[in-house]
Amino acid sequence: MSHLHIPILPSKHTHMEMESGMVVLYPSPGIGHLVSMVELGKLIHTHHPSLSVAIFITPAPFETGSTDKYIKTVSVTNPSITFHKLPTADLPPDFSTEFIDLAFGIPEFNNPIVHDTLVTLSEKATIKAVVLDFFSNAAFQISTSLKIPTYFFYTSGASGLCAFLYLATIDKTTSDSFKDVNIFFDIPGVPPVHSSHMPMVWSDRETNSYKKFIDTANNMAKSSGIMANTFVGFEERAVDALREGKCIPNGPTPPIYFIGPLIAGGNHVDPSENECLKWLNSQPSKSVVFLCFGSQGVLKKEQLKEIAIGLEKSEQRFLWVVRDPPPDDKKTDSNSGGGKEVGLDAILPDGFKGRIGDKGMVVKNWAPQPAILSHESVGGFVSHCGWNSVLEAVVAGVPLVAWPLYAEQKMNRVYLVEEIKVALAVDMSSDDFVTAESLEKSVRELMQGERGAAVREGILEMRERAKAAVEDGGSSEVEFSKLIRSWTDL
Repeated sequence: MSHLHIPILPSKHTHMEMESGMVVLYPSPGIGHLVSMVELGKLIHTHHPSLSVAIFITPAPFETGSTDKYIKTVSVTNPSITFHKLPTADLPPDFSTEFIDLAFGIPEFNNPIVHDTLVTLSEKATIKAVVLDFFSNAAFQISTSLKIPTYFFYTSGASGLCAFLYLATIDKTTSDSFKDVNIFFDIPGVPPVHSSHMPMVWSDRETNSYKKFIDTANNMAKSSGIMANTFVGFEERAVDALREGKCIPNGPTPPIYFIGPLIAGGNHVDPSENECLKWLNSQPSKSVVFLCFGSQGVLKKEQLKEIAIGLEKSEQRFLWVVRDPPPDDKKTDSNSGGGKEVGLDAILPDGFKGRIGDKGMVVKNWAPQPAILSHESVGGFVSHCGWNSVLEAVVAGVPLVAWPLYAEQKMNRVYLVEEIKVALAVDMSSDDFVTAESLEKSVRELMQGERGAAVREGILEMRERAKAAVEDGGSSEVEFSKLIRSWTDL
């Protein structure tokens, strides 16, 4: 940590003021959670350079996306942010390999080292706050036992936070698991959500992961405050419900700060170096549909073929990011995250590339999403509705076709389509398969139809609101300043 040391004259106070305040961030290691938490760290330091920022990094036994490269870049450009790499957790051999169990479980095994690290850090500086990702919930008992103000940073939006906090009330007032009922739930601040659209990990109340979510919702209610990666003008009804305490009806609601959109800047990609951007430069304004399904968005080979047929039939220009299909598909390598990649020819229908010619571009595995979304030629986005992608689309003013895949994305679709009205929903079968006809219909409607025009208008309005929120005196800037003041006035 780089600090300016100024000689201080002896004082009658025996315990000299510590050199500065510090905020400790404890993100979950997946890129969807890590990036916005690190962006929060950058914002803290920009707003209040005297606050140093320490970020705990957890080695993960699951696919986290390209986090190492991102952390390296941030370390070089922000020397005031220090990354503390926690040791690899020594998990028992029979520990679950399920992502959710690991995401909640690893922090439990890390608690002793987190305790010691916090104690060591607090000898050098006053820790003003510990900020936890909800998956880092196990550390709540550690930081609070050390009497450090403890906050949660909810990496999704206000609507999702309404559901997360209200889950504790649903748990108390009902006895059936979501998977065993066929009903809509009335959650304050959001449209009714059907039981089948609740996150899979909430579907069975007997599971360990469900219990962890309930425990986390209860700790969030007891915390010093909650931050959400959204802005007031984007989710007004949800923000009101949270502020009025409706999502925690049986007790006080802690202060909630809406400080987004916090997204990683990705527009510094050199357009002459990147093939996607070069190709986009040759396309007409707002003519291209971008399809990308997130860092974990893996689709089966049959589904990929169906997308190709739907895109071709839609006659729209497109840029499509294709990830390798999962290893249980025939002829794929046992580890789809590495090893032998599947060639595009094995995925796409025969003659597809020849027929689409210059109207479409297919790239493997990765593309510079923020730079693509903000490109003049892009007019629509088929997305899995991961929250970071949603915010990137809002900031760029690109309307969405919602194709949720995992986590809380089906709930996000409800908010984006029915409440915020910046997306159209693609029709999905009961097993979440999307036919070529269904994709063709949605893409055409988004790019050429009346409903498409309405969501385009909606998202352009939201883009202006997002811009205003982070400017001086804007809602997110004001809320963030209030939060920082609560730390620096301690």
